[in-house]
Amino acid sequence: MSARMLPVPDGLDGMRVDAGLAKLLGLSRTVVAELAESGEVFLDGRPAGKSDRLTAGGLLEVTLPDPASAVEVVAEPVEGMKILHDDDDIVVISKPVGVAVHPSPGWTGPTVVGGLAAAGLRIATSGAAERQGVVHRLDAGTTGVMVVAKSEHAYTVLKRAFKERTVDKGYHAIVQGHPDPTRGTIDAPIDRHPRHDYKFAVVQGGRPSVTHYEVVEAFRAASLAQIKLETGRTHQIRVHFSALKHPCVGDLTYGADPVLARKLGLSRQWLHAKTLAFAHPADGRWVEFESEYPDDLANALRILQDEN
Repeated sequence: MSARMLPVPDGLDGMRVDAGLAKLLGLSRTVVAELAESGEVFLDGRPAGKSDRLTAGGLLEVTLPDPASAVEVVAEPVEGMKILHDDDDIVVISKPVGVAVHPSPGWTGPTVVGGLAAAGLRIATSGAAERQGVVHRLDAGTTGVMVVAKSEHAYTVLKRAFKERTVDKGYHAIVQGHPDPTRGTIDAPIDRHPRHDYKFAVVQGGRPSVTHYEVVEAFRAASLAQIKLETGRTHQIRVHFSALKHPCVGDLTYGADPVLARKLGLSRQWLHAKTLAFAHPADGRWVEFESEYPDDLANALRILQDEN
């Protein structure tokens, strides 16, 4: 166990202990709530409950458990994972559904880094042991194109490119209804959902999040949108379109219609990382990669098109 002492910054004044301390420590609200309930959190010398309110200038004391040992990468072939490009510096893949990018506590399914290891590909050793070479992520339930660094130089260059937003990330999504206007920008901050820790939401004081979209095909009950991400927050597209009352079709977590999802044969959100373009870390030339729709998304799209 290790103890931390943290002054409460002005920006967290009035926030719940679990939400504010989660922000300060980079932990989930669930973990912080458990610490508070077990008596490990003090505010100005007094035990603090998870729902107590923070006061700017106050002093938080929290006792943290020792970090868990690193999650091991298991070399395991990943069915359906396609290698789109491979050279000395990078490997570009098309990730199938149900595959996490790297191992994490509680995840027992296949991973991209495990699949690359099984394919005999060497990747960069930079980063935490379980996510070496990983410079960006896709949700386990989201398919599409992503890049992994193979050389240390590529890791450094690509991490900087994603941070500085010089990477062109293009997604396709089928969203419910018909967004109005048909072309626009969603600029709304995102953070953990205030009540459900497994979700994210548009919240005041969240991290800046910007999504550009254009409807490219309209159907009776849905629209196919082409999306460019300016930022890369967790669940960003799903959260932003849900906030517009046009959730991704099949995305029951964020309010999609389960009847329409069943009709289209979807068990996850219709969201695909379609294109990825960036300056190649070896020589700076602009490279572009594209991933085709997987079968479940292609079939759902055909059903909608046939109904038009």
